[in-house]
Amino acid sequence: MKSTLFVFTLFFTILNYGQVKPEYSLVDTKIAKIPAGTSTTAEISNYINTNFKTEDDKIRAVFYWTASNISYNVADMYTVNFEETPQERLEKALKTRKGICADYAMIFNEIANLVGIKSIVIEGYTKQNGKVDVLAHAWCAAKIDAKWYLFDATWGSGYVNNNKYTRKINNTYFKVLPSQMIATHMPFDYLWQFINYPVSNQEFIEGKTQVNKTKKNFDFINEITKYESLNKTDQLFESSQRMEKNGIKNQLILQAYTYTKTAWNNERQNEINSKYNEIMTQYNEAINELNDFIYYRNNKFKPALSDEEIKEKIQNPKNKLQKCQDDLFKMGTLNNATILNNKEIMKKAIADALAQSETHLQFVNNYLSKSKLVRKTMFSKISWFGVPLN
Repeated sequence: MKSTLFVFTLFFTILNYGQVKPEYSLVDTKIAKIPAGTSTTAEISNYINTNFKTEDDKIRAVFYWTASNISYNVADMYTVNFEETPQERLEKALKTRKGICADYAMIFNEIANLVGIKSIVIEGYTKQNGKVDVLAHAWCAAKIDAKWYLFDATWGSGYVNNNKYTRKINNTYFKVLPSQMIATHMPFDYLWQFINYPVSNQEFIEGKTQVNKTKKNFDFINEITKYESLNKTDQLFESSQRMEKNGIKNQLILQAYTYTKTAWNNERQNEINSKYNEIMTQYNEAINELNDFIYYRNNKFKPALSDEEIKEKIQNPKNKLQKCQDDLFKMGTLNNATILNNKEIMKKAIADALAQSETHLQFVNNYLSKSKLVRKTMFSKISWFGVPLN
């Protein structure tokens, strides 16, 4: 669970409330008639898929259901339960019909994806009436008919005044163009601005969010494709780099940057630890095979095998040991002192086993070059190499 939970204070916007398109009125009416007791994202998405066909209608149904069914939980605005998993939070919000921005975003995102629309949760901070909010925020982006739009179901559901929530659907935050949303919503990672000339944190704070084509063009479509092809560790690293590049201008950005860097480091160490365990498993397999060969050699290569099979019995463990050595060399720096110490032990063990396997391979090559009569005189008792590492 994230250590920094993105919440915010809802506001009474000075903008005029957006007016829903006439065609969306039919969608809203139909989604309002969803059967009572429909409370899971699977049930909600099934209803939407049954009643709506276009992506445009489906995303409106997702937004309207979320905004009209979830109430802002003022009491939990500053409360963080680190014991809850994201799934537990999602289920709790659906059950109680209450949540904060992260809950609205998770619900919108899950339903959207379930109805077949690509959606992501965006984390960042916001600006109201020229002033940056003191709490972070979460909203969503969805790809509708091959184009990215932004959705804030929290701000679209109503407002809080004097610690009291009032529901009032605000369509200003439905299907917003990225170039418009950047005036009030700033992602921590500028990749999720979805614009070719990203706005810096300093520019956002100063209200300078107009398109500036003097900047270097940022092909966000290709960059998103590249990002999605990366593993989680590399995604976190790339994200932290963009955060740093865009300027650490306030405490909210610093917290998000620190969290991302920490998450990256943890993922990286987990990958290294996992790789170490893979190497150990392969090393132990190689040692068992090496000892099997030694047993076979001590038994004077009985039962009889072909020359190719005899050579494979020593070549296979040697190849595995060589791979272990190569993989161990490629591993990054370890923070775990125990594993770091074990890594040094394994280095020596692998080197010793490789030397032993090379000696046996030389014996086999020599053995196979001799006549059958000479081969019988070449055997002597060989000690087992040892036992696998724990």
